[in-house]
Amino acid sequence: MLMLPNDVKIFVSVQPVDLRKSFDGLAALTREVLKQDPVSGHLFVFRNREGHRAKVLFWDRTGFVLYYKRLEGARFRFPQVKGDCLSVDATQLRMLLDGIELGGAWGRTGTL
Repeated sequence: MLMLPNDVKIFVSVQPVDLRKSFDGLAALTREVLKQDPVSGHLFVFRNREGHRAKVLFWDRTGFVLYYKRLEGARFRFPQVKGDCLSVDATQLRMLLDGIELGGAWGRTGTL
């Protein structure tokens, strides 16, 4: 799993995306849809329509890094919130990437 500094923010795109996109395509989605700077050092999480694949994009000061995960026999349980993204902490990210549904714990503003 990723080791994250305490000051890293994690933004989750709540809408499915075409995961054929790689570094540049996901960086463009980060700017255009999530309204964030892809080279900020924060993490940006995307999932596919079927919900069994996810990519995490981040900038490590020398270039983009992609973390790519495919769940076997399960689906990523991204919550339904208003807006295009929500903010989570490292524990919640681990739960999301393990396919654990967080249920009613999501705040109305898209943050926990």
